[in-house]
This record gives sequence, C-alpha cells and structure tokens, in this order.
Amino acid sequence: MIKRLDVSEEAKQVIQQLAAQHGDLMFYQAGGCCEGTQPQCFEKGGYFPRMNDAMIGLVEGFEFWIDRDLFEYWQYSHFTLDVLDGFGPGGFSLETPLGKTFKVHYRLFSEDELKDLEPVKRSE
Repeated sequence: MIKRLDVSEEAKQVIQQLAAQHGDLMFYQAGGCCEGTQPQCFEKGGYFPRMNDAMIGLVEGFEFWIDRDLFEYWQYSHFTLDVLDGFGPGGFSLETPLGKTFKVHYRLFSEDELKDLEPVKRSE
C-alpha cells in the first residue's frame, strides 16, 4: 500500500526532541483561522480532532490528523512533514520555543498510486 505521509530527517530529529520533552505527541493540519494551514504539534490529547477529521498516517509513531474540510481538497496528495527555522503563525505548536516551525510539502499522487492508497481513519 502507498503511504499518504512521510517525514524529513530534520523533522524526525525535532519530533524525537519534542517526544523526549513532552511524551506522546499528535499532529493536526488545520484548515485555516489563526494557525493558517500549518501543521501543529501537540501533546497527545492536547487537541481533539473534530468529527470526521482524517488521520492519514503516523509520524514517528504519532498520529497526523487533517481537518475534514481540508482533507477533501488534499485527499489526492502525498504529504511530507518537514521543519524549518522560524516562527510559524499562531505559535501554538510545541516546536515554536525551539525556533522551528513544521511545514508540509505535498504532491499529487500518480494514477497508479491512487489505486493502492493506505486507508484513512476518521474521528467519530
């Protein structure tokens, strides 16, 4: 099956640092408002996905959720979670005090990939 989500080596390092400091994590890709469409990292349980939000995969063993409406637009896209130096919008994400901000790079799946995608999990 084709994964919907990958993570850069730089992001893996930051995630490992955050997990050592905060314990279990979760990621949420919002659909807008004050945090824009930047992925946010929280302590697990620090944010509750809305009904029908989509969990597209795991990042270093931690769930990566996408806003239900945003997923409708991006369901045909492969995500790569990356991290950059800088301060993202809102500053709610756990990497902010490190002077880092998570970012998603995405590309469209090929026709062949679309035939064998991993299923998503929906929140209830």
